Amino acid sequence: MGKFIDPFTVNLPTIDLHGENRDSAAFLINDFINDNIKLNHKQLVIIHGKGTNILRDFVHDYLKKDKRVDSFYLDFNIGQTIVILK
Repeated sequence: MGKFIDPFTVNLPTIDLHGENRDSAAFLINDFINDNIKLNHKQLVIIHGKGTNILRDFVHDYLKKDKRVDSFYLDFNIGQTIVILK
């Protein structure tokens, strides 16, 4: 059986943070959000992986504090977070 591809997120702008530490992830997320605001994209996908949840928790804490983010939620694929921009 093949990998399931979510048809609702497959065409959204995506950043993959696998292998990144917190500092580099913060820099990449900030640039990613800035770029997508300029492009008028309202939904984004941040792939952080499943692992030990350290990176996921960091991403969620970062998004909670970012005033450009309207909301975010963990996708049914728990290795990625969907972000909705203001």
